[in-house]
Amino acid sequence: MVETALFIAIVILSICSVFAMVRFIKGPSLPDRVTAFDLFAAIVISIIAIYSVISGNTAFLDVAILLSLITFLGSMSFAYFLFRNTKNDR
Repeated sequence: MVETALFIAIVILSICSVFAMVRFIKGPSLPDRVTAFDLFAAIVISIIAIYSVISGNTAFLDVAILLSLITFLGSMSFAYFLFRNTKNDR
């Protein structure tokens, strides 16, 4: 029963990733695209974590942690970039 729920969760997250990529492609502004990419990375991390539970292989959790750290650093650097540009516009 739990494995069936996890497979359903992977399917739902895959559908969500398609929507996130559509927003990434069609995003009218750069912050929209960065947010969509951050959402896509969070969905991929979730899929990796669920697959790790299904397969019983904990090595995939290390990959998920590394991906989350890289995504966090990317989001923070973009926020710093936006902050620096709005500060210079004043």
